[in-house]
Amino acid sequence: MSPFKKKREPAAGGAAADGTTPEGTTPDGTAVERTTAGDTSAGATTTSAADTTTSHAAAGDEAKAADEIASEKDAQRGLRPGQSAKNFWPSAKRLLREIGPERKFMIGAILIGFVSVALSVVGPKILGRATDIIFTGLISKNLPAGAEPADVIAQMRERGEGQMADLLSGMHLTPGEGIDFTSLHQTLALAVGLFVGSALLMWLQGVALNRVIYRMVYRMRREVEEKLHRLPLAYFDRMKRGEILSRVTNDIDNIQNTLMNTVTGLVNSILTVIGVLVMMLTISWQLSLIALAVIPVVVLLTAIVGSRSQKLFAQQWDATGVMNSEVEEAYTGHSLVTVFGRREQIAERFEERNEKLFKATFGAQFVSSLIMPIMMFVGNLSYVVVAIVGGLRIISGQLTLGDVQAFIQYSRQFTQPLSQVASMATMLQSGVASAERVFELLDADEQEPETTLDTAAAGIHEGRVEFEHVRFSYTPERELIRDLSLVADPGHTVAIVGPTGAGKTTLVNLVMRFYEVDGGRITIDGIDIRDLTRAQLRERTGMVLQDTWLFKGSLRENIRYGRLDATDEEVLEAARATHVDDFARQLPEGYDTIVDDDESSLSAGEKQLMTIARAFLAKPSLLILDEATSSVDTRTEVLVQNAMNRLREGRTSFVIAHRLSTIRDADLILVMEDGDIVEQGDHEQLLATGGAYARLYRSQFEGAAVDIDAEEELAAHEGAHDAAHEVAHDASHDGEPSTETGSMQLG
Repeated sequence: MSPFKKKREPAAGGAAADGTTPEGTTPDGTAVERTTAGDTSAGATTTSAADTTTSHAAAGDEAKAADEIASEKDAQRGLRPGQSAKNFWPSAKRLLREIGPERKFMIGAILIGFVSVALSVVGPKILGRATDIIFTGLISKNLPAGAEPADVIAQMRERGEGQMADLLSGMHLTPGEGIDFTSLHQTLALAVGLFVGSALLMWLQGVALNRVIYRMVYRMRREVEEKLHRLPLAYFDRMKRGEILSRVTNDIDNIQNTLMNTVTGLVNSILTVIGVLVMMLTISWQLSLIALAVIPVVVLLTAIVGSRSQKLFAQQWDATGVMNSEVEEAYTGHSLVTVFGRREQIAERFEERNEKLFKATFGAQFVSSLIMPIMMFVGNLSYVVVAIVGGLRIISGQLTLGDVQAFIQYSRQFTQPLSQVASMATMLQSGVASAERVFELLDADEQEPETTLDTAAAGIHEGRVEFEHVRFSYTPERELIRDLSLVADPGHTVAIVGPTGAGKTTLVNLVMRFYEVDGGRITIDGIDIRDLTRAQLRERTGMVLQDTWLFKGSLRENIRYGRLDATDEEVLEAARATHVDDFARQLPEGYDTIVDDDESSLSAGEKQLMTIARAFLAKPSLLILDEATSSVDTRTEVLVQNAMNRLREGRTSFVIAHRLSTIRDADLILVMEDGDIVEQGDHEQLLATGGAYARLYRSQFEGAAVDIDAEEELAAHEGAHDAAHEVAHDASHDGEPSTETGSMQLG
């Protein structure tokens, strides 16, 4: 087993640290369906009036079907089902704090937006002034030249034209004169200038906000990348690879897209609402109250729709993570799936996951899409009321036609940003749901902090490894290593054997600090490995795993990965020593042949030789071989064994092996069972004791020999029986000829 994999119950899906079982899971970590009478999920909530409509009922069905996905993912993460839906505001605030390093650009963008919005909201007022110039000019042209406006209005009242008199009383009339085109042109030019300036500033604001968002996402990606290197191996054992990849790629991309589509709009919408409100109050506070009546409706609808859509978006991205895990597993295990004929089962499971993802996505988009039609309906009602009341005030002379025209434009500008804010709020639900998943990764428990002694690494010369009363367990419920002490002398080879699950790979995991000991200590030349940085420890250690790994690149580059500053001659020397040279020269491009771990013309054994050459080139002080020859044939094993013998010269080596023939020459053989060393000694000593090692040895060699002897005896017995049968057969056929080929009678 590779030291990077340990089969055990996931901490998040199995029992908790205190021995309890998380809600929604069984003790073995499987998610179970949970039904509760008081379920407050989006699919079960029926308290709001809007839920009585057919559309909301349909969305509720989709949400109910998607609840299973959230429960499964929450169980894997150690969360209660639906918990993510309660973290919107903390996660949103934390997402805003990520903008901190770019606050100068953010403040600049807001100030630019403030000026841009100020210019744009003044525009309707200027256009209203132009309308008044035209309307007043047309009315004045039909009035007696030189007359006083007050006298004209008084005469109209005397003639019983009271409404017309009221209308003219609110206008600045110049009887006998027509439209003042000079003033009209100046007014229109000013309006155009304001709109052009506003557009340019809005573009500049968008550039600044884009920089803020891209830099923030850049830092978040870097933080996630650095975090992955600080996470313990236990985290990767618990989380599926596809789930981690989904958080690193899909969720961060969704955060970026959400912020790009909402931040600029939110800033401008909020500033526009404030600016428009100020301008409306300067025109008519009575009409402003009508427009403000929309705000409580907007808040109520946003709260209702947002509370439902946030949970649905969380389920959508959880379902995306599940789908990615399924696809990644099916792809990487494609050969195994094909061999065992499980393609139909994989396809069925994919269809099931895909259906759940569809339902979660459809439910989220369905609910979030309700907000815009509802807001448009509310905005149109406000528009109608403002138009009616404004018309009455024009007739009464309390407002001019231009003022009402400007106010109607402002009412449109007022409700439109509110609708956009409500729509973007539902979009933010999706982004914040992804942010929660990324923050969960960033908040995961890290490896123990390193306490480095500056002079510690310089004290390692010989490579004497000692375990002093080491205790370790993967889970608190089951202690694996209770009290282990052993010494590996410098330059010696220590072989570790035992049945599967005995703790062999755990020993090298502890030496490499993939896991930290719970008690005791491990020293190299008397120096506690916890006084070294993990980098200092691992750069002195070479490791050849049972599971091979090659990155996409040439053979030469893959070998040089063991020591990047190695020369071409050193690479060739390592290749010759490990017999990589034998097959490398037969490839079309030789050492420049491009290979990778997934699609390669190399066999499993040739890949294993590549990893051995990589370790050979690294020239480590401490060597760990985890079933390093398991993938090579018998002839190649002999060649590799000779190379490994040269590689082990002068180095302390730990060899995990199931083939006992490969460790006969080990200086010390440790036999492990259930985390304890039950026997130790060299090959001859352990055979002489007749204990666990002797039993393992006999099961591999003497048992095989016994089986061969039994088969030979059975074959001899069957041969004698056939011969007797042939004699009897010949006797019954007097003189009848027969034709034989070998031992088979044909005639």
